[in-house]
Amino acid sequence: MIQTRELVTAALLAALAMVIPLALGGVLTLAIPPFTATVASHVPVMLAMAVSPFAAVMSGLGSALGFFLRLGSPVVAARAAVHAVFGLAGALLIRRGFRLGPALLLILPLHALGEALVVLPFGWTLAKAGLVVAVGTALHHLIDAVIALVVVRFIVLPRF
Repeated sequence: MIQTRELVTAALLAALAMVIPLALGGVLTLAIPPFTATVASHVPVMLAMAVSPFAAVMSGLGSALGFFLRLGSPVVAARAAVHAVFGLAGALLIRRGFRLGPALLLILPLHALGEALVVLPFGWTLAKAGLVVAVGTALHHLIDAVIALVVVRFIVLPRF
């Protein structure tokens, strides 16, 4: 059963995951067409992994909704929906005793491959999806992981 504190934390992180693309998408977005990356967009999901699997999935879905509302692009929204998948995997690793940093490294391939595969039905070639999306996502994941670990270390959850 989901506790009130977990539900509220999940809702706050999901809201933050929506606000980042809506309010900061034009400011924090790096575009290397056709790939785009919004710095810090993975951070709410990465933080939610330390709360619970439920919080991680809700935050990932919030990210997908935020990107869809901001851009109206089903491709970007589908890529952002992968946040729920890697967030769930990371939260389950943390539940098994992994610390946040190692969990973030272990889920990196899932995140990069997931975002690369999800663009294939939208007409991307395998080469373009692999090179542009997978490599770009992996780099973006690493940058956001550092941000998340700094937030956790100095502000939120020192035990992770």
